[in-house]
Amino acid sequence: MEKTFDFLKNQTKVNFVSTINGDKPSCRPFGDPVLFNGHIYAMTNAKKNVAKQITENNNVCIVAYNGENWIRINCQMINESDNIEAKKAMIAEFEWAEEAGYTLDAPDFVVYRLANAKSTIYDEEGKILAEEEF
Repeated sequence: MEKTFDFLKNQTKVNFVSTINGDKPSCRPFGDPVLFNGHIYAMTNAKKNVAKQITENNNVCIVAYNGENWIRINCQMINESDNIEAKKAMIAEFEWAEEAGYTLDAPDFVVYRLANAKSTIYDEEGKILAEEEF
């Protein structure tokens, strides 16, 4: 999980999360992940389509590119919005979070834990540089 987190957090600026929207794929940029209690977390707003799609089917694919290498993570995003400590970690990580409405009492503040993940980092030629499961 360490190589995966480092790639997403430190080597790229944007990570793309793909979900299923009905019977079609949907993809959008996501911000930095947060490492908390040995797990990778992400957040969004419950009113966004991505949150609705993850509620319907929490199997996602995350892809990012750092200019040389790229990563693909097939995983589930587990809703842990009742995990107050994870929410505190997200708020602490991003100085803009509270101003954007991500507060502990905000009902639309959704926190996801990446689970059942298979992560592969590739070079531009498709050679596998690293694989992790977590």
